[in-house]
Amino acid sequence: MTEQSMNLGLEMPGEGAELQGALPPGLLSLLSIAGIGPRRTQLLWQELGITSVEELAGAASAGQLHKIKGIGPVTEQRILENIRAWQRQHSERIPLGMAWPLTNDILDALRTVPGVFAAEPVGSLRRMRESLGDLGLLAATDAAEPVIARFCALPMVDAIVETGTEWASIRTSDGVQVDLRVVPPARWGSALHYLTGSHAHILHLNAIAREQGLVLSEHGFHRLGDEAGPPVRVCAAEAEVYAALGLPWIAPELREDRGEITAALEGHLPHLVTRRDLQGDFQCHTTFTDGDDSLEEMALAARAAGLRYIIVSDHAGRDGLHPEACDAVLAEAARVNRRFAGEFRVIAGVEVGIQTDGTLEWPDEALARMEFVIASFHTDFGLPQAQMTARLLAALRHPYVDMIGHPTGRFLGKRESADLNMEIVLQAAAEYGVAFEINAWPQRLDLCDMYARRATALDIPLAISSSAHDRDGFAVLEFGVAMARRGWVEARHLLNTRSADEILEWRRRRILRYGGKI
Repeated sequence: MTEQSMNLGLEMPGEGAELQGALPPGLLSLLSIAGIGPRRTQLLWQELGITSVEELAGAASAGQLHKIKGIGPVTEQRILENIRAWQRQHSERIPLGMAWPLTNDILDALRTVPGVFAAEPVGSLRRMRESLGDLGLLAATDAAEPVIARFCALPMVDAIVETGTEWASIRTSDGVQVDLRVVPPARWGSALHYLTGSHAHILHLNAIAREQGLVLSEHGFHRLGDEAGPPVRVCAAEAEVYAALGLPWIAPELREDRGEITAALEGHLPHLVTRRDLQGDFQCHTTFTDGDDSLEEMALAARAAGLRYIIVSDHAGRDGLHPEACDAVLAEAARVNRRFAGEFRVIAGVEVGIQTDGTLEWPDEALARMEFVIASFHTDFGLPQAQMTARLLAALRHPYVDMIGHPTGRFLGKRESADLNMEIVLQAAAEYGVAFEINAWPQRLDLCDMYARRATALDIPLAISSSAHDRDGFAVLEFGVAMARRGWVEARHLLNTRSADEILEWRRRRILRYGGKI
């Protein structure tokens, strides 16, 4: 099995060294299409010989996907719509989920070069934006030449764009441009701060600096009017830059000039949530539906990832579990919980589809039996705003709905957000006490940072979910944390920071308050 196939869950059709590299070159591109995961990619390849998005579009248009188990007419049409959305929206921007592992591989290599004091991402990536135009890196050392040489010789380099004594640009085999700057350790803080940005954040800080007769640059502080001359102060640590302006250090995720500088001046910066604050994961999937691993295997992986509980939330509805499956899910969750004997907890939940008229795909009797209910859009994303908004409002009023999953339905680079009046939706969520998910899957990151911040202002509970479909899926929680941090979210805003018992009690109280039965 190749490294790529292992990471993506694709099974090779045999064993042995002769199979290494046997994946067709275009096969992995199918994973760019919403609704096409590793399992379906493998089936499409093995049963229909499909190895590219273009071939998939042709097969879907011709009605050939019916031959694949689990793909009916509705799913086939949805896949075709997702392909068209991807073709419309595909651009040169790099999704965060692709940029982050690539950057880490490069930084790991640079940090092994003798004499390297530090190496970090800069620009939009350090601020953890959901997509990027290119990748910027910064390294600190007194000997730049060996670092640049190592950078240009990395295995993923397809072409060296240009180089200088303190910088280099390369293009990877995936077509991504990566720019590296190298500075002496004494100038690390100044360069790291300035190159991280954002442009608006730096402009605001420079307005403060000018009041002191200074100008801020990547080289340090210059005298106002002598910007071309040598800096009068150079900062080895980033916090020194802020301290020179009378400010505390500001986390990179906040640096968008959205009030963070004023908050810093007033001493009101948020205490941002961290990955360590998360006790549980609020959405994951198992072999009950489209997951690759059993509930017990997912629980073991979640515990190994440092979590104390998971909410298992397999899909319910036309393409998922039927109401009769309640007994099986509850029984398996109870069995796994007995095995863990209090050291870890599985909460038996379900992710139910919101139908076009706002009703749910399971009856109330079945929903009432589950320990947690997530309601999500999975079809008909293109309805007019009034209809989409009414559809979501109906789900928010349902007494057994605890959380709205990936609320806007977006799939980055492939499907735009549903046309919703989000202010009305958020006000209703606050009224009915329903939580909103921050789905950490890199193609979703939904809620986005702006809506997450608005949700906290309205005291709407938020929950970060991995939407893991296999044992490796819990690793993406860090992207959900990044979106939360960009949205000024603190630990107190998240259900994840509560214990499993506290979550179950929270649900019990809200069901009773809004007319449900326990």
